[in-house]
Amino acid sequence: MSSNVKNITQTAIFVAVLCVISPLTITLPVSPVPISLATFAVYLFSIILGVKKSFMGLIVYILIGIVGLPVFSNGGSGVGVVLGPTGGYLIGYFFCSIGSSLGYESGKKLSESMIVKIIVSIAGMVIGTFFCYTLGTVWLSYLNKFTFEAALAAGVIPFIPADTVKIIIAGMAAVTLRERLKTFM
Repeated sequence: MSSNVKNITQTAIFVAVLCVISPLTITLPVSPVPISLATFAVYLFSIILGVKKSFMGLIVYILIGIVGLPVFSNGGSGVGVVLGPTGGYLIGYFFCSIGSSLGYESGKKLSESMIVKIIVSIAGMVIGTFFCYTLGTVWLSYLNKFTFEAALAAGVIPFIPADTVKIIIAGMAAVTLRERLKTFM
């Protein structure tokens, strides 16, 4: 299989998974931001595919949503979602992708040990999530005219436990998958 076909196929699988799981959400009464598995998919595929392919996948995903397919949280779509209160978190997925990918690559350079790769990947995901949270919180605060503290309480604090679990599971699963799929990547 040619390199281009392989890259397009891998990226398309990421986009398909993201489009299927992102609309499946849990709405919290204290927040306009729902809990979604989208970040889990971003963490997982960013480690498996690397930053370039995961970035391309995120661009395609956002464009699919902008043109009207219901792929965002709660089955949302359109420019209004991207520019709306949760849009900062959508754009923040790029930071999650960078953190995840670079975390794995850094861990790989440090050691051949799976444990080191997992720990450094998790650290990268935490850093990427911090920037996603920051952008999303500032965006939410501005658009909803919340104080930064109120936006933090609505858009970050309730998500820390679930995101911690997603990061740990994604770190272990993605590094293991990446190592096992080396010959296909």
